[in-house]
Amino acid sequence: MKFAVKYLKNTFYPLEVPETIKLEDGQMVLVRTEKGEEALKAFLVNSRVAKIWENSKNKPEPLQVIRTLSQRDLQTLDEIRKEEVQSFFKCQALVQQHKLNMNLVQCRITFDRRKITFYYTAPERVDFRALLKDLTQVFTRVRIDLRHIGVRDETSIVEGTGICGRPFCCSSFLRKFATINVKLAKDQGMPIAPGKISGTCGRLLCCLTYEYSHYIDAAKGMPPVGSSVMTPDGLGKVCYLQFLSGKVAVKMEDGKVKEFLKTDIEMVDAEVNVEIDIPTINSYDYEQENIDIKQLEDDKNSSTGNV
Repeated sequence: MKFAVKYLKNTFYPLEVPETIKLEDGQMVLVRTEKGEEALKAFLVNSRVAKIWENSKNKPEPLQVIRTLSQRDLQTLDEIRKEEVQSFFKCQALVQQHKLNMNLVQCRITFDRRKITFYYTAPERVDFRALLKDLTQVFTRVRIDLRHIGVRDETSIVEGTGICGRPFCCSSFLRKFATINVKLAKDQGMPIAPGKISGTCGRLLCCLTYEYSHYIDAAKGMPPVGSSVMTPDGLGKVCYLQFLSGKVAVKMEDGKVKEFLKTDIEMVDAEVNVEIDIPTINSYDYEQENIDIKQLEDDKNSSTGNV
């Protein structure tokens, strides 16, 4: 395996190149996929990466190269891209005409013009039989595919930049969406504010799962916030935790806050006359802003894998 292409959520697919075709890095090629003939850019694969890839059990099936794209093919590709934009707005007008509760996301046309796919999101099942009937009259001699996807799928195919300043994980390297809930953010001491823990898709950030296991390991042996503890400097109450450094902040009886290693303190049953304030990082009042935090969690309309 020497060449590969990016296809479907930026997944690399190896290429089967006939001996009669001479490929170069970055050259546009016509490949045969399950959707039809598609024009994609070929990439030269590093020999070390190719060796690891060939030994992988989860690599995608190779795609067959039909031919390299000529100058005329590139012009055809530009025409198809323009047709996709026009077709998108035609379909969108019909959706509005039928007053369907669906959001059109993208239109794709195969290079052979035999199939046109419309991706859409919807909060519930849509009866688009009347819409499909009209579409068959507008787009003749072509197979029409109306494909329902989730809001996380939508973000993955539209692409963009996350709050971290890097390309979306879902459109760069993330292949499967993990189920995410607010507990992941709480356990990591993150601010429970929609703007801080949710992505462009309107669901919780996928990266909340990346370091979660490390936080769980770091939290082992740490007393809960509000518990009474004995420290080398006396009794106090835990006011907040520093998971990554392994330190516990304790408010002493004299009102001072000191940090101790979790190994240097011990939980006790004694009552300590100390009042602590819950850190604002975990006390975001989303109810006051009329926000249902549960709407940020993963659900059946978040991802469908139907891209």
